[in-house]
Amino acid sequence: MIIFGFHRWRGESGRKYWFNITLTDNGLPSDPGIYVFVRRSFIFWLKPLYVGKAASLSNRLRNHEKWPKAWWQLGATERHVARFKTETERRRVEEDLIRGLKPMMNDMLIPRGMNDAPNDAKLLRKWKIRRFWTNKIASLFPFGKQRRNT
Repeated sequence: MIIFGFHRWRGESGRKYWFNITLTDNGLPSDPGIYVFVRRSFIFWLKPLYVGKAASLSNRLRNHEKWPKAWWQLGATERHVARFKTETERRRVEEDLIRGLKPMMNDMLIPRGMNDAPNDAKLLRKWKIRRFWTNKIASLFPFGKQRRNT
């Protein structure tokens, strides 16, 4: 990991996405894409605070309504941006990252329970496969369940 340059975020599907780290407004591209508000602690611990998508990253992030709260109250130190051209790809990546990272400022796409499936068809397929294998392994190794002696 490079301290100021690039960072990789992992979504719920297990896919990894590369993001550019921007500290100032000058580093914001005008392309469409995904952004993450991040709080950095002790140089290398990163906590995502908010994930969003934009048709123009520079226009959206310069006047974002949640940035003051992220900056002043939650201690956001930087913004990570990644370029994605199509709206469907941006929507899928945003949902994947929100479901995987569970940032505290996002409240719409965070799963509320074990049965809360993704909205996107590709993510839903991966979610069903992962859920099947998780249940299969859990049935073979019942570690978390209490056993009754009857």
